[in-house]
Amino acid sequence: MTAPGPPDSPLSRRAARALRDEGDRRARTTDSTSFSPFVLPDDLVGADAAATSRARGATPAPGEADGPTRHARPRRIARVGVIAAVVAAGALLVGAAAAVTGMVSGAAPDDSAAAAAHVAAAPPPVSELPVPTVEQTPVSTDICADPAVIAALEASDDAGAIEAAGGAEWFRIAVAGGAAPCVDLTDPTRLWVVINKTLQFDPVDYWPADMMFPEGVRSLEGGSLRADASGALTAMVTGAREAGVGEIALLSGFRSFNSQMATYGRHVDARGVEGADLVSARPGYSEHQSGLSGDVVPCAGPCGTLDDLAGSAQGEWVEAHSWEYGWIVRYVDGATDVTGYLPEPWHLRYIGPELARAYHDGGWTSLEEFFGLPPAPAYVG
Repeated sequence: MTAPGPPDSPLSRRAARALRDEGDRRARTTDSTSFSPFVLPDDLVGADAAATSRARGATPAPGEADGPTRHARPRRIARVGVIAAVVAAGALLVGAAAAVTGMVSGAAPDDSAAAAAHVAAAPPPVSELPVPTVEQTPVSTDICADPAVIAALEASDDAGAIEAAGGAEWFRIAVAGGAAPCVDLTDPTRLWVVINKTLQFDPVDYWPADMMFPEGVRSLEGGSLRADASGALTAMVTGAREAGVGEIALLSGFRSFNSQMATYGRHVDARGVEGADLVSARPGYSEHQSGLSGDVVPCAGPCGTLDDLAGSAQGEWVEAHSWEYGWIVRYVDGATDVTGYLPEPWHLRYIGPELARAYHDGGWTSLEEFFGLPPAPAYVG
């Protein structure tokens, strides 16, 4: 059994009370700085009191007058040293917290009430600060206000007008957004003309001025194309041959109003009007009349039919690379509700390399959507 410690003297009780009061005062100060109050353990306080009592000559407890006392005193002195070090460390921490609070809030380190008020009035965290709203001014798409665009249009330089507008995509955005009144999508002389079941040729018997047969391309029905489309078809057929996919021939190119009348009539006889309208255009509504469209077939010695193109190496190559030469596949699978026609992988439409690249890069499947026009699934009237 451990011998009881010496009774507390009045002086030691005052020392212990003073230590506790100091700890309470510092605990109140640290409330505003989120530091935990420093409290001395009771056994350490008792040890300190005992040490103080012995220093003043108090009578030692029984059993402490001999050897054990000599060994216990250094331990108590060491414990007092530890207590002093801990108290000093706590004071430094509390003082540092108070100093920081004072620097931030402008209050004195020991002015706990003022420090707490400043902490309570501190600004919210950065994450709660309002984020400024930056309004972006849209880039002007009024390409018709550009003299260079107007000059190119007046010179019938379609590629130059597209370039002056900032490129094919800006040109398309302006047209689709209704910000290009100078661009007429119904003008049959333009690369960007749109002919469908709601947009008829004007005049209805329009005939392109600059027609020619594609050089180096087998033409099965003697079809011709507009000069720019003709040169582009020659380049595409040559590219396919050099890529090792085989020969591509032109089955049908330009058709006049009268020629289309005969073609459409044959489909009506075979399918009826409703069926014919899904695979053939009525006179005055056919892209072939523009001189910018052609139906192509694969050849391996003898040439195949239109239906043979899709499953051939030439057909796969055309689908993947025709845009590089200014051509697009006009009527694709899944777009019948927009174009009004069943898929025709053989029906190519020339729109020029600039527009064709924008069409391809944008993943478009119809000229109607490309230029922001409404669908044209059926004839009006």
